[in-house]
Amino acid sequence: MWKTALKPRWIAGLIFAIAVSGVFVLLSQWQFGRSTQPEVAVNPATEDVRVLTETLKPGTFFPGSVSDQMVSAEGTYDPANQVLVPGRLKNGDTGYWVVSAFAVTGAPAVTGVAASPRTWIPVARGWVADPDDAGAPPSGIVNLTGRLLPSEAPLPATAPEPGRASAVSVAELINDWDITMYPGFVAATSELAAGSDMSAAAVGGDMKPLEIGPQPPAQQVNWLNLFYSLEWVVFAGFALFVWWRLVKDDYRRDLEEELDDDYHHDPSPTPPTQATSEKLQQKVNP
Repeated sequence: MWKTALKPRWIAGLIFAIAVSGVFVLLSQWQFGRSTQPEVAVNPATEDVRVLTETLKPGTFFPGSVSDQMVSAEGTYDPANQVLVPGRLKNGDTGYWVVSAFAVTGAPAVTGVAASPRTWIPVARGWVADPDDAGAPPSGIVNLTGRLLPSEAPLPATAPEPGRASAVSVAELINDWDITMYPGFVAATSELAAGSDMSAAAVGGDMKPLEIGPQPPAQQVNWLNLFYSLEWVVFAGFALFVWWRLVKDDYRRDLEEELDDDYHHDPSPTPPTQATSEKLQQKVNP
């Protein structure tokens, strides 16, 4: 059959089939890329600073709509309520997040037997490589700005030593600090105290800023686009199959003509149709 496939028209047909298959493969890659793209881009509104007390309420669940929102708040730190969260990366190095309790001025009071007089929120103030580099938070009234993030889950089967926490978990910190808190935390970007920015980004000491940017939405699989990508692969294979099938049909026609010529030159008692069919099957399927 290779002799038939090497005919000029079938060589041209193969080139055309390969080109069509290549286009189909490119279309498949494009559809596959669309199947894993996030449907919603990063919301630029999260970069507009909003007042914390108007954005999130204590004593409630953390709504996903306010996650990553830049917020501002006025209040004071409690230097006695500060923990280090280990296992945090910064430029490839492993260190600690410094997390301090921040009493929010004007925050709604939470009612209940175990509620504290003031409402607090954990603030991740920066990253340190050595626990000894974690200084005390700014004193006095502080105007805080940072990114609002949902509470992390505490690590199971862990018992952190005093001054440590397994995660920035509100549930864990409430038990440690014994205060009422918001259902999330703030990654600080600025801490204005007495007119000066005392944040890690402004001071430039051993404590480094966290630099947490807005997080893109989780990728979702678009099953329709994924199906289309597989469909284009099938089409690519089908284009080559059609070429092969046409070559095979041409090969069979050549054999039939050759066998008919042999029969007319050497007739036999066997009917022409039967003889041709038997010899054809032997050559096509030896």
